[in-house]
Amino acid sequence: MLTFSYEARNAKTGQKVKAQVQADSEQAAAKVIHDQGLTPLNIQLEKASRSNRFRRIRTKDKVLFSRQLSTLINAGLPLVQSLRSVAEQTTNKPLQAVISKVISDVEAGTSFSAALAIHPKVFNRVYVSLVAASETSGTLDKGLERLADQQEKDADIVSKVRGAMIYPCIVLLVMLVVVGFMIIKVLPQVQSIYAGLPGTSLPLVTRALLAVSHFTTHFWWIVLALLGLSIFFGSRWARTLGGRSVIDKIKMKAWPIGPLFMKMYMARFSRTGTTLVASGVPLIQVLEITAEAVDNVHISKSLHNAIEKVKGGKALSDSITDDPNFLELVPNMLHIGEQSGAMETMLAKVADYYEKEVDNEIKSISTIIEPVMMVIMGIMAITIVAAILLPIYGLVNQSGFTSNI
Repeated sequence: MLTFSYEARNAKTGQKVKAQVQADSEQAAAKVIHDQGLTPLNIQLEKASRSNRFRRIRTKDKVLFSRQLSTLINAGLPLVQSLRSVAEQTTNKPLQAVISKVISDVEAGTSFSAALAIHPKVFNRVYVSLVAASETSGTLDKGLERLADQQEKDADIVSKVRGAMIYPCIVLLVMLVVVGFMIIKVLPQVQSIYAGLPGTSLPLVTRALLAVSHFTTHFWWIVLALLGLSIFFGSRWARTLGGRSVIDKIKMKAWPIGPLFMKMYMARFSRTGTTLVASGVPLIQVLEITAEAVDNVHISKSLHNAIEKVKGGKALSDSITDDPNFLELVPNMLHIGEQSGAMETMLAKVADYYEKEVDNEIKSISTIIEPVMMVIMGIMAITIVAAILLPIYGLVNQSGFTSNI
């Protein structure tokens, strides 16, 4: 599909319109414009710059799109006019192109939610389902506002978790660089000191690190090839169901990140559920969407099992009680919500609670990581120092023993 910018005149009102349309050719673009009741005056092929071609549509771009559109619809503007206004204000070119395609589809008679569903990489299932429910209930402006809030909070949690992981990764990387330098550059000099001395042997730790140094310096291409192959096949494996299952289980169980990820998943489940329930989405569909949105194979499986139980007449809270993939507070609060008829309120409280708990968990991990890193750095430093100093110490002792004789 190519993107065309066009200027056209509305056949009924005589008003000039400037927008974009996606089509296979200029003739196809002209036909689409005609089908919209417009008379094309000028059609030009858009040539995406290299920077725009690789520019991503970030969460904050979608949040801004949702808020602006909500405000304009709430002010009483028609949907297409609101979309055109948002497209003109959007600085992200890829998102602007998507909005233009959505405008074309809506003008051709497609519903707004169906037009969004054509772009699953930009508008996920949660987004499309909530818009569809809001369209049906006539509360599209409120639905878009809820979406913007939900996206902001979810992005905020993910950002905090990533931030907590960055520090240890950087420290480990620096440590590996320093250790690599010591092994490749410093240790061989110790070996050269011993090279001309007969009857001397290096300590085991020195010989082991020298073997690593020798292999790395003489067969560096093998090291790089193995590293590249490991990254390539590792990334492919991580995208398979088996790989995702293992990685997701590690996220849930490994210390100290396990409690952090579990609370993040509970917050995501609750926040997404709150947004969908508030918009009037049926419970079965809420569970199907949250199973996808939570982004964990094991929790998703538990939710699909819960769907079958709910279809059989069982309450949702009972369906996930004693499930190891859900923290105890979630079914307890859901049970209260089911009894009081305030499911949305209870889910919102659970989401707020776990979002705060994620913050507390991040602070705890930050406190734990520093001493753990110090211990690891100490062990590595002692190993390197021992490999360098033990031979020198042995050489000094041998010299002292020879002089005494």
